Amino acid sequence: MSASRPTAVADPQAMVGGGAANEELASRLRVAVTRLNRKLRQQALAGLSPAQASALGTVNRLGSPTLGELAAAEQVQPPTVTRLVTSLESAGLVAREIDPVDRRVVRVRITAEGRRNLHRIRTLKNAFLTRRLAALDTAEQVLAGPLTTLLEHLVAEE
Repeated sequence: MSASRPTAVADPQAMVGGGAANEELASRLRVAVTRLNRKLRQQALAGLSPAQASALGTVNRLGSPTLGELAAAEQVQPPTVTRLVTSLESAGLVAREIDPVDRRVVRVRITAEGRRNLHRIRTLKNAFLTRRLAALDTAEQVLAGPLTTLLEHLVAEE
């Protein structure tokens, strides 16, 4: 990787407890995560917008959500999720189905083509990260596991 790689904190104990050091760390973490997210979004999305790819992944994760459940999970307004689902449906990536219990409710499910596209998107993003991890030196690679666990903890629902 480049010679301008950020260095570790000289005294990790200085970060414990809060204060200006934690604010600086929070700022650096936010910038790094934002940049990583941007780089991942730039990887091939199989012709989908980031919002469409996210909605497709959420439909896959939730199984067959209602439009309201999908809007809540994606943190968007119902008209936005309706447009997303319409575009994904037009592309053959999702299908709308009437709920068998309550025929007034419409559910969304991922199609086989949607699963293939989602798999391709995830494979390309994982390949990008694999290449970046391989470029790290051995000591940094050793830190990647615990760092990933820490990031998972930071984003876990409370």
